[in-house]
Amino acid sequence: MENPDRIPELFGSLVFNDKVMKAKLPKDIYKSLKKTIDEDAPLEIDVANVVANAMKEWALEHGATHYTHWFQPLTGITAEKHDSFIEPVGDSVVMELSGKSLIRGESDASSFPSGGLRATFEARGYTAWDPTSYAFIKEKTLCIPTAFCSYGGQALDKKAPLLRSMEAINTQALRVLRLFGKTDVKSVRTTVGAEQEYFLVTKEMYDEREDLRLCGRTLFGAKPPRSQEMEAHYFGAIKPRVKAYMEDLNEELWKFGVLAKTQHNETAPAQHELAPIFATTNIANDHNQLIMEIMKKVATRHGLVCLLHEKPFAGVNGSGKHNNFSISTNTGKNLLSPGASPADNAQFLLFLSAVIKAVDEYGDLLRISVATAGNDHRLGSSEAPPAIVSIFLGSELTEILDCIEADKPYEGKGGHLMKIGASVLPEIPMDNTDRNRTSPFAFTGNKFEFRMLGASLNIADPNIVLNTIVAESLKQIADILEAAPDFDTEVHNIVKRIYANHKKVIFNGDGYSENWQKEAEKRGLPNYRTVPDAVPHFADPKNIKVFTDHKILSEVEIRSRIEISLENYAKTIGIEALTMSDMVKKQILPAVQSYIAELGTNALNKKALGIKALGYETAMLEELSAYSDSLYQATVALDMALTAVPGSTEAAARYYCDEVLPRMNTVREAADKLEAITASEYWPFPTYSDLLFGVR
Repeated sequence: MENPDRIPELFGSLVFNDKVMKAKLPKDIYKSLKKTIDEDAPLEIDVANVVANAMKEWALEHGATHYTHWFQPLTGITAEKHDSFIEPVGDSVVMELSGKSLIRGESDASSFPSGGLRATFEARGYTAWDPTSYAFIKEKTLCIPTAFCSYGGQALDKKAPLLRSMEAINTQALRVLRLFGKTDVKSVRTTVGAEQEYFLVTKEMYDEREDLRLCGRTLFGAKPPRSQEMEAHYFGAIKPRVKAYMEDLNEELWKFGVLAKTQHNETAPAQHELAPIFATTNIANDHNQLIMEIMKKVATRHGLVCLLHEKPFAGVNGSGKHNNFSISTNTGKNLLSPGASPADNAQFLLFLSAVIKAVDEYGDLLRISVATAGNDHRLGSSEAPPAIVSIFLGSELTEILDCIEADKPYEGKGGHLMKIGASVLPEIPMDNTDRNRTSPFAFTGNKFEFRMLGASLNIADPNIVLNTIVAESLKQIADILEAAPDFDTEVHNIVKRIYANHKKVIFNGDGYSENWQKEAEKRGLPNYRTVPDAVPHFADPKNIKVFTDHKILSEVEIRSRIEISLENYAKTIGIEALTMSDMVKKQILPAVQSYIAELGTNALNKKALGIKALGYETAMLEELSAYSDSLYQATVALDMALTAVPGSTEAAARYYCDEVLPRMNTVREAADKLEAITASEYWPFPTYSDLLFGVR
């Protein structure tokens, strides 16, 4: 940006935010709308009509000609259908947006995944305005964030259950806070800051790789002479072309009110990260969808392609999306932050205990929430947390809970007895322990960092789970406390009991180690390594119960999501397998055969001249021929496997995992060996050295 002084003016300039609403709406209408946003009060149609007109006028001032209900179907990405503001009046037109059109829209839902919620011919789907997320202008179109449901009312999207889960945790957290005497708190919201990792490659090289274009990841690639061994890329100087991209990206995001704050090089060559400041979970989710979309569009302007696949390159770190989760009140209190008084610390320990209990009882749901074909390549591969869900608390906080459980003094603060409710309860340190990058769910002082998410994931899924399971823990705690004869004693007993019953989920060591795998098994923690291992457990009775009890998802909605997830997994691997076979037959084998022919011709020419062929030529011909034959046979086996995929979705996903993926690995192994010994001018597409070090 040529003039950084413009940033405050630029920030949120394309957003119908609180500042704009206050300026554009009559005071009574603004007050009514704020009550809807802040307190979930009903929105009257008269208010909606005034808001819609103001929103339309503002959009026209910014050059918009159309509006769309911007929603997030079960594809995991966003969708939009554009309507112009034009309404006919005789032989002319006026520009209109009614309150009815603002609040509700209708979209053809036939081609969106539903997991059996409705038949294809039942095409009607409805969008409903979410006033808690600001409207914005994108490419001359007013985008109105909405939920998306079927004619029968079932959620066909990510936003509807996310909003339900936020209301569930709000309800249960308020019950607990009322017991602490916090009558000034009107609402509790979870907040999220979602760090986004990504790779950048040149558009020219991307276009030459069929696997990148069709699958988002490389299916072939021999290990280059250098990748991330020297650790020189991580937090290193940003290359000028990448810096220009980041500057352009920031400017675009700031226009949408996205608090893009941190940018740096990540571990692998060509890998980078963007981190925004936290926002309420719903807005953070909408912003992350915008971030991923705008990352790709801005990259195109710079002759680059942004890769959001979890593992675009084998042998180097993949890309994740760390979900920094906290719980805050409308009065500005972070409920996962230790306080300065005994009462505040008792409250902190109770909410902390609720999270520990939730993660132990529903760790399988957290694993399921991040389960994708791409993420299976990351989890447990010493670059991302394992598939085992555990909590890192740090040594000091763990010691405090140990002392509470044992009713013994905490030596770290002068031997104070850790008795909740007593004035001797010492101040709890906020963040006195080093970070643990191997933990999937790490407490970092005033939030939990859920590190298992893959880079392409819609963050709604894990946050729906987090909100729901913590709401369940808080509900059980509130039920007990509301009936307790002595509040302080019962708070102490609850924290003590929860820690004793659920401390098996707490692990402060190296999550990458083999010893932890064995220890976790002894503790009874599940280890679902793949999507087919994990996703069917969504329908376990306890999981159905927690979602239905809090009215987040019905059983039929849960089963639909299982179907969609497994179907997507099978389709993803199926596309990858077909692409792999195509590249072998049409690119790799013909290229290698051309190289073999050249070597063979050279050898024959030497023989005709009475010159003995060099030993390496003969050896190379033999090696190339052997690997080519192995590659061909492996590809035939892969093709045969693809003809025997079972019909049911769950069986197909299991088959792709157990039968197709191993054959794909065999094909790749042979192809990568050929790449390592084939002259570079013959290899048919850019190599890892080209891709990882091609952006300068």
